Amino acid sequence: MSELLLSAQNIGKSYTLGKRRLEVLRAVSLEVGYGEFIALRGASGAGKSTLLHLLGGLDTPDTGEIWCAGTHLTRASESELAHLRNVKIGFIFQAYHLLPELDARENVCVPARLARVNPAVAARRAEELLARVGLEARQDHKPYELSGGEQQRVAIARALMNEPELILADEPTGNLDSHTGQEIVDLLIQLRTERNTTLIIATHDADVAARAPKVVQLVDGQIQ
Repeated sequence: MSELLLSAQNIGKSYTLGKRRLEVLRAVSLEVGYGEFIALRGASGAGKSTLLHLLGGLDTPDTGEIWCAGTHLTRASESELAHLRNVKIGFIFQAYHLLPELDARENVCVPARLARVNPAVAARRAEELLARVGLEARQDHKPYELSGGEQQRVAIARALMNEPELILADEPTGNLDSHTGQEIVDLLIQLRTERNTTLIIATHDADVAARAPKVVQLVDGQIQ
């Protein structure tokens, strides 16, 4: 396991909707090395988001086992999972998930505050990251004052706050126009290269997937 950042073996996941049981993932296995860039491609409903949530410790599989950064996710306690998510993994979501009452700088600082980083140190790092993603002049703006592309840049800076080893991006261009989406993908690739961070992007967009050296195709809950 030492050569792999992430390993999922025979993952299965189902949900119960009323009286119906929906099987989302079936016997999915995936191995990811340190520094890899992988596109997880599939149509809506193929299981991409579910798989990302499982890989990042946001949910637990019904069957199978997952290791991430040396932690056995399927056996870890809630506190161990919370620590892993905070310091080892950066999440980027299609809907941004910024806190509306906080400005851009404060949103980026949230992971550092959870990790009990000195507030002054966290603020300086947030300012550096916002400048790096092109928002140096927008640090005091709240989410409703920012465009969709700007909000996604804030979300990227937030994901990088604690210098994670793994970035999980779930349809990061899904709410953006094609030009802005292209800029966001360019930025993610550039930041990943600079830091040698492992990057997994879940997308239904063939153009986005084509940017990755490795593409994993999910069809009806299975890797093809």
